[in-house]
Amino acid sequence: MVLSARILAVLISVLMGIGILVPDAAATTVAETGSGKYVVRAAPAGELARAAPELPDLSPFNGEAVQAKLKRTPKGRAVYRRMVEVVELGEFTGSDGRLAIWAQRQTRNPMVICIEDGYVTPDDLARQLSAEHFEQTSEGVFLLRLPMVVRQGATLHIDGKARDFRMSEERGAFLVNDGALYITDSALTGWREAENGPAEFRDGKRFRPFLLSWGGTETYIVNSRVANLGYAASKSYGVSFSQYTPGMVKRMNRTHPTGWLLDSEFVDLWYGFYCYEADDVVIARNVYRDNIVYGIDPHDRSNRLIIAENEVHGTRQKHGIIVSREVNDSWIFRNRTYDNALSGIVLDRSSVNNVVADNTIFDNGSDGITIYESPDNLLWGNHSIGNQRHGIRVRNSVRVKLYHNRVIANGASGVFGHIKDLEGTDRDLRLDPFKPTVSLVIVGGQLIHNRSGPVAIDSPLSLELYDVDLLAPTKSTGLRVPGILGKFHHELLDLLVRQRVPVVIEPAGATRLGS
Repeated sequence: MVLSARILAVLISVLMGIGILVPDAAATTVAETGSGKYVVRAAPAGELARAAPELPDLSPFNGEAVQAKLKRTPKGRAVYRRMVEVVELGEFTGSDGRLAIWAQRQTRNPMVICIEDGYVTPDDLARQLSAEHFEQTSEGVFLLRLPMVVRQGATLHIDGKARDFRMSEERGAFLVNDGALYITDSALTGWREAENGPAEFRDGKRFRPFLLSWGGTETYIVNSRVANLGYAASKSYGVSFSQYTPGMVKRMNRTHPTGWLLDSEFVDLWYGFYCYEADDVVIARNVYRDNIVYGIDPHDRSNRLIIAENEVHGTRQKHGIIVSREVNDSWIFRNRTYDNALSGIVLDRSSVNNVVADNTIFDNGSDGITIYESPDNLLWGNHSIGNQRHGIRVRNSVRVKLYHNRVIANGASGVFGHIKDLEGTDRDLRLDPFKPTVSLVIVGGQLIHNRSGPVAIDSPLSLELYDVDLLAPTKSTGLRVPGILGKFHHELLDLLVRQRVPVVIEPAGATRLGS
């Protein structure tokens, strides 16, 4: 194996700031750094061996399977009720003053359309309701002018006969699912009647129609287009699945919401997707483009999600895909996320036991993949290329495993691990606790031509590095890594290049690898 002097210099500088190495694989060396005493040693490669993660099979999630779930009998009915009398709307009629939105738009005690007792389609609704409140404006195009609730035991199916199901912004229309909702081969659109066009985003404080599915519901959106929904108010973000608020959970006694979003397009939503305490949601083969704050945003205590083979791009304010606050045991794989304002993929706030695999992340305004305060996650076989900041950033997170990732030509470090004290920030540390520690395992793959070098790590609990293709940064001045370079250059090269064994760096006295 022949290495140029430049590549050798990079290999030496990978562990800058620690500077502790051993002359052979059987020995260990202890030395003092600015972060305390560290041990550097070699370890058997078998300790880092790992099989590729088993990813969920997407083939069962398709339009035919959704159609098979539909129960078209008995026929349901649509009735009018006062908003304040409908328990499912408590979020919008409570003490926060939002009821005034609908009082102003309806110029009376606000009313809602409730679907009850069975299965209905837009054609059924047009026959049962006044055209003032629900109208077929042209062949296959329907316009809703009141809020609508699908009640427990009822099903609304926006089917292929409805080319577009529009909700009037001026009249305060929105759709709440408390039963079952199917949108197949159709469209759901926020509509601005004054302009006879879509309710395109103008201001986050300005009402726009939205879709919300409560606890205990099932929602299926397949081969459809959802656009121009949502604004910056609770549960009104665009497309949301949410368990009831804590005060309502005991009263309603409902399981967590679930559903599938497949082969569809989500455009110009405040959040392209949001969930709170949802389980087993499948988001696959969709396009999320030009959404405002986030593309895909699963949140608090959601479990076993599948987010796969989506294309997420053009998010205007923040991230393409983010899971935050105890989103656990989920899979994010084979997505393309690019040209988003901040990061391509984020794991945040105690989201653990997730697999992020085989994604392509490029041209994002911050990091490719960001992990904040989220231990025990696996990143496998991702491509993080040409992002403006780090290829992969890991903050205050331990036992994060990076296997066979290709991290190329990013604007800062290829992999950046660091700690940060969040005291004094706006974070509620009782709700979102953290420990200022970081540990990484980096095995296989490539960390090449990143502007600030392949790896930088700040005060690690441990770092394990093995069989990684490391090439020089693009900066002519070389690497900038915290700390000082120790005196063990030759030993480092002996381990990484000649012996080709894992290099392990951990605090003196540690009894276990950081893996």
